[in-house]
Amino acid sequence: MSETPTRPRVLSGMQPSGESLHLGNYLGALVNWVKTQDDYENLFFIPDMHAITVPQDPVELRGRTRRTAAQYIAGGIDVAKSILFLQSHVPEHAQLAWVLNCITGFGEASRMTQFKDKSAKGGQEMASVGLFTYPVLMAADILLYRPVGVPVGDDQRQHVELARDLAKRFNHRFGDTFTVPEPFIQKEGARIYDLQNPTAKMSKSASGPNGLINLLDEPKVTAKRIKSAVTDTGTVIAHDRENKPGVTNLLEILSTLTDTPVGALVDGYQGRMYGHLKADVADAVVARLEPIRARTLELLDDPAELDRLLAHGAAKAREIASVTLADVYNKVGFLPPLGTVA
Repeated sequence: MSETPTRPRVLSGMQPSGESLHLGNYLGALVNWVKTQDDYENLFFIPDMHAITVPQDPVELRGRTRRTAAQYIAGGIDVAKSILFLQSHVPEHAQLAWVLNCITGFGEASRMTQFKDKSAKGGQEMASVGLFTYPVLMAADILLYRPVGVPVGDDQRQHVELARDLAKRFNHRFGDTFTVPEPFIQKEGARIYDLQNPTAKMSKSASGPNGLINLLDEPKVTAKRIKSAVTDTGTVIAHDRENKPGVTNLLEILSTLTDTPVGALVDGYQGRMYGHLKADVADAVVARLEPIRARTLELLDDPAELDRLLAHGAAKAREIASVTLADVYNKVGFLPPLGTVA
């Protein structure tokens, strides 16, 4: 049996969908995760099962998964304080997802906006059933650990709402089983925008690489991209998302990295040029990311040790997940496996 957590339990994860995490992933999510490790019982996972809802090269997926795990650790996730694991290493995720599929309405699943958005690119006829049921697997990811909350961006709020609805529905039909989780919506200030298109969120799917700052880029590449960032007409450095999105993005990056209020930064740049701001942002980003990059490469040079850490995390995750799944299976009427007692 898993012990009742002494701290509130929270679940977080990011897909291994690129060659590297980018600055938006780091400042928008990972930094906040690291700050909560003493206050919450955190489970951090890499949803590699979600990744295969669209075609993947198996060798590339394995590489991206390891790189993502290494960057979690290099970015500050302490495996002695938190549980770090791969989704595919905990079979209870898929097992619970099947049960939740069976209490999810087809129309309910059809209304999930991410399926509409992703299937629109290749056409619904080419979309997989896995992509369609992606939100139900996400609900299983969440409910399996009975967390009090899930830190997500506003674009993921709908998925947490589905998890809440399914938890309430299951509890109503079969008795109190799941904690109904709250969405912990990230603050707007943590949202990082594309360097070349500062009205769009920084993303791996950006139209070009120059808008991205990757954690594993060479420092000189990082500095060059920041110094080539799109700014705005005029010369005044001001925080104005509508009229000066490029400058505002740079100010918010610098504010987040230096823990300096944006207003204080603006005051300090009065009478100075955009080039001064870009140089300072480049220096701050390189100083923060260089040790993360070095530690990531060190972890990747010892894959056996990285795999050992992930296996340890999966074992701890399964201690929690197996209890939840056994409770669910019993309540829906499944016979217990031979050699066990209901």
